[in-house]
Amino acid sequence: MTDKATRKTPNFIAYCISESENAIWTRIGAAWDHEDEKGLNLQLDLIPVNFTGRIVLREPKAKQEEGA
Repeated sequence: MTDKATRKTPNFIAYCISESENAIWTRIGAAWDHEDEKGLNLQLDLIPVNFTGRIVLREPKAKQEEGA
């Protein structure tokens, strides 16, 4: 991934969501659009193992954008 991609605000935040009654959302990374907008670069800071759940990409909220 280029320095340019890591400097700009991510287009999506990656979360790992547990499959339980009280689902826990854990931020695990972020994703940026490709310059041609035909794909994404996904950077995971945490890789979930042995988990039964899903990974979700969501647009960042304004507060998250400031700290990302």
